[in-house]
Amino acid sequence: MAPPVAVYSENELVPESFTKSTAMKVEAQDSQVLEDYNGKYQFAPIEEAQVSRAMIKRRVVRKPADQFLKELGVPFEDEGPFVVVKHAALFTSTILSKVLLMPNVVLMNATAVEDLIIRTDFEGRQRIAGVVTNWTLVALNHDTQSCMDPNVITAPVVISATGHDGPMGAFSAKRLVSAGLLKELGNMRGLDMNRSEPAIVNGTREVAPGLIMAGMELSEHDGANRMGPTFGAMMGSGLKAAHEAIRILGASKIINGKVVG
Repeated sequence: MAPPVAVYSENELVPESFTKSTAMKVEAQDSQVLEDYNGKYQFAPIEEAQVSRAMIKRRVVRKPADQFLKELGVPFEDEGPFVVVKHAALFTSTILSKVLLMPNVVLMNATAVEDLIIRTDFEGRQRIAGVVTNWTLVALNHDTQSCMDPNVITAPVVISATGHDGPMGAFSAKRLVSAGLLKELGNMRGLDMNRSEPAIVNGTREVAPGLIMAGMELSEHDGANRMGPTFGAMMGSGLKAAHEAIRILGASKIINGKVVG
């Protein structure tokens, strides 16, 4: 069952106009933030501004997710409750360079997941056991061409972070519904970063056997609020998903990539 939509307990914050290039206005206030991926994750409250500007280059990250930036070695400007990375490409290129150095990581070019592998597990439950892949251009044009057979990747745990609804967004959430593993989507609510960020991080979990859901795809699955261009919860959700995957793998008996106990 999906958790209830997070409710921001403090007084509602009134939107303000832009006053500086960081795209947000902050008022001095006492704010406690918590970094605990096994429990409640709390972001520093800030005033929500008109942050939706096209092609925004700066990356706003609310604390405590700045600790992840420090770990990666990504420089930022400290603005109190949040930090600002001068360009989104600085973050993405840094994290990609770190991840791709790992010997057990494979990055596939021009490849899309177009279905889930669903099998009956040792307990008789329907379990996500991997993904079906195809070339992205093929996956996007099935209606205009003859079928091209896909490839499959089996896995004891799959992490899905396909974002909110869009051309390929919320893919796994929507597939769970069509496969009969989820009654209906929660459907994303309107933009409210103060509700959305803690809801996304705290809601990151195994939503179906073998499938961990993270990021804004959870907003469609659970009915959480839209977040806007603030990225602390994206990092926190990814970290929590990794911890959850480690927990599941450690608690499972796996033979040839299949969970058997």
